[in-house]
Amino acid sequence: LHSRCRPTVPQCPPLSPGHPRFFNQLSSGLDVIGLAGEWLTSTANTNMFTYEVSPVFILMEEVLLRKMQEIVGWSEEMGDGIFCPGGTISNLYSVHLARYYFFPEVKTKGMTDLPRLTLFTSAHSHYSVKKSAAVLGIGSENVVVVKCDDRGRMIPAELEYSIITAKDKGCVPIYVNATAGTTVYGAFDPIRVIADICERHRLWLHVDAAWGGGLLMSKRHRMKLEGIERAWSVTWNPHKMMGAPLQCSAILVKKKTHTTGFTNTQYTYMIHVDVFKLWLMWKAKGLEGFGSQVNKCLENAEYLFNKIKQRPDFELVFNSKPEHSNVCFWYIPPSLRNMPPGPERNRRLHEVAPKIKAQMMENGMTMIGYQPLGDKVNFFRCVISNPATQTEDVDFLLEEIARIGQDIKLQLTETN
Repeated sequence: LHSRCRPTVPQCPPLSPGHPRFFNQLSSGLDVIGLAGEWLTSTANTNMFTYEVSPVFILMEEVLLRKMQEIVGWSEEMGDGIFCPGGTISNLYSVHLARYYFFPEVKTKGMTDLPRLTLFTSAHSHYSVKKSAAVLGIGSENVVVVKCDDRGRMIPAELEYSIITAKDKGCVPIYVNATAGTTVYGAFDPIRVIADICERHRLWLHVDAAWGGGLLMSKRHRMKLEGIERAWSVTWNPHKMMGAPLQCSAILVKKKTHTTGFTNTQYTYMIHVDVFKLWLMWKAKGLEGFGSQVNKCLENAEYLFNKIKQRPDFELVFNSKPEHSNVCFWYIPPSLRNMPPGPERNRRLHEVAPKIKAQMMENGMTMIGYQPLGDKVNFFRCVISNPATQTEDVDFLLEEIARIGQDIKLQLTETN
């Protein structure tokens, strides 16, 4: 067994997601309490199908889901929920529930008797909304992408215009997805205003708080999700900002009556036990402990933001303080610092982040992601979700990018 396992280690990335200098994904860190919970559930090797084979885990799940519903702002008695294999499935369930709520006949008759349904989500939202529409037979082309402001937040006036336009075309709007913590910018859609629009048009409001839900644990930052209690369903991934080992995602539903008829015949449930690791972490940390973790991650993000503002060799994608722990920026090689804006500068700048990332992967000292977005060429997206990360690690990231960037400068000079 040892001879079979050992060769896999060199094939893994040089820096693991548990390392404090891993800034590549929304899920990072390694919580030892959660790890202990994962070990126990793997050892038990049970499932969540029935109470007789998993009584304690089922009771834990009921307690923890009620607690999460309470934190969202709902009545503990009225709500419902389930742990899912990731945020994509949680979002898919929300679309499934919305369709059933407005057209319960879909359960037996399928899509044949239904009108052309329409969903709405922001241009910066997660791809899973379109994916859900495709999987459920609604069709990805029936997902209306609503314009965002320059910070990546859905513009409510554009949402209302899109809803009215869809109705005028003979479509039937049923669902709006508001994002609390977008994947790239970490932006929060204005949930309260969106909820007003959904009430006027009688639409199911879902909040994808897969990334931003952890901020509900912080007294300092939970106001960024103001209005989330008015949602009909919420996706919340504790395996992201709360640091639970992968995977740990929940869909929460405001009213049990919205799920009863949908699930009362063939209730497909998860096999894996995802609740125990989160329950164990919650018992150890409490609301205050989770809140401190969240605060520290966002403090580190603000520290990075302020450091970048002070350096001539870096440029922020947007100059306002980050809402979440996402910080987006470019490294500017010396050869580009005095170059006027335009297609040629953009062409060269687009190459910088991939080249730095490639060298960074070889060195194995730190890790960060990059991507283009809209008219913006490749930029770095630093995500801080590991409470073990210190300001020294943030400093190291910037210095490592700048150090590697000196070689990038030479390569560009020689090429051109």
